[in-house]
Amino acid sequence: MHEACLASKQPGSHRYKSAKTERPDIPNLLKREFSVTIPNQVWCGDITYIWSGSRWVYLAVVLDLYSRRVVGWALSNKPDSALTTKALDMAWEQRGRPDGVMFHSDQGVQYGSRKFRQRLWRYRMAQSMSRRGNCWDNAPMERLFRSLKTEWIPATGYMNQNQAQKDISYYLMNYYNRQRPHQANDGVSPVTAENRLKIVSGIC
Repeated sequence: MHEACLASKQPGSHRYKSAKTERPDIPNLLKREFSVTIPNQVWCGDITYIWSGSRWVYLAVVLDLYSRRVVGWALSNKPDSALTTKALDMAWEQRGRPDGVMFHSDQGVQYGSRKFRQRLWRYRMAQSMSRRGNCWDNAPMERLFRSLKTEWIPATGYMNQNQAQKDISYYLMNYYNRQRPHQANDGVSPVTAENRLKIVSGIC
């Protein structure tokens, strides 16, 4: 890196507070069991914010834990339940409307809202939530957003929301899913990892 005049864009380390408080009505069913055996067994979701010229926009993503593949996402100027529900709807449709999925998130109000929980009920999904203030309970999502912001998004953000929409779409659905190697997949992309499973198991 020194010879090529390259500098790391990785941010510094942070100290996170540990907490043990669960929601009594939505327990932490996942319990950091991030290694799953088949696709559509556990999905994770989270929201982050991105600068777009004159305001913040909000990105909701749904990740399949099996291969760390992005299966749904949505961008909006409001961080509300409509945003998270739109990302969930995309994931459910793109993955063939699966049954029996566990959906895990933090305790954000968007994921605890009536609108979002009703959608989970309609899709017959079990809901799991991290303990309050404990980001490690949803570590795969934190890692995805860290990669997005350090590897891809310009340091000054985007000029407008349309530019953000187009560029983030390419990163998530093309580069991240189809090209970027992932340590959890033994160094291959999420799509390659899923294709390997199909070959081994005979799944069409």
